[in-house]
Amino acid sequence: MCLVLLVLAVGMDACHGHTRTTLTLSVAASLTSTIGEIEAIYQQTHASVDFRNNFGGSGTLKQEIEQGAPVDVFLSAAAGPMDELQAKGLIETATRRDLLRNELVLIAPRDSRLQGFEGLTGKEVRQIALGDPGSVPAGQYGKQALTALTLYDQVKGKIVLAKDVRQVLTYVETGNADAGLVYATDVQGDARVRIVATAPDATHDPIVYPVAVVGAGRESGAAQQFVEYLRSPAAAAIFIKHGFTMAAW
Repeated sequence: MCLVLLVLAVGMDACHGHTRTTLTLSVAASLTSTIGEIEAIYQQTHASVDFRNNFGGSGTLKQEIEQGAPVDVFLSAAAGPMDELQAKGLIETATRRDLLRNELVLIAPRDSRLQGFEGLTGKEVRQIALGDPGSVPAGQYGKQALTALTLYDQVKGKIVLAKDVRQVLTYVETGNADAGLVYATDVQGDARVRIVATAPDATHDPIVYPVAVVGAGRESGAAQQFVEYLRSPAAAAIFIKHGFTMAAW
């Protein structure tokens, strides 16, 4: 009997040792091509961890968390959505960090002759793609920049709203928009568009990407480990390769 119990105990320990953990991440759409690469490196030393990613506009992701979506980690493209979740006690405040910085750029199709923000008022620019300022941080920054440059009132009739920066990029890539406002990292290596100009930092709020563990998540311990990993040299190298700047922790 003792031998049988010992075998069963060893078997249960072995099964427990192979238990898999799935982390659900809600991530700003501008990190779509980056976060998967970091997760793949992370899994080399954390083989029992799987990831489920939900990409979108940070405002939309924030609303999903408010509505009870089972999210373990939130990585936002602006402080505002994270501030609102923190005010409602929906994130673990002690885990919140400003992780990344980015730049806002004006883009156009590769063969466009657009020169500078002032060119948006010209007749050759009929449609300008912009993330919906109500839910997309890049759209908020874009509206701020156009307003600061005293251009918003002149071009607002040309603006076509998009659900996130990836959709803005698609509109410009396909020629369905003559210009768009996205992050500098979104167009890295994209031969179909070109950067026309970079919005001066003084024209918009600082572009900061905060990250935090979500309070209602089921895998708090594993989530905290992954959030810490995001500032490791290995993760930083990938972020920087994709054009991001690391924020000071």
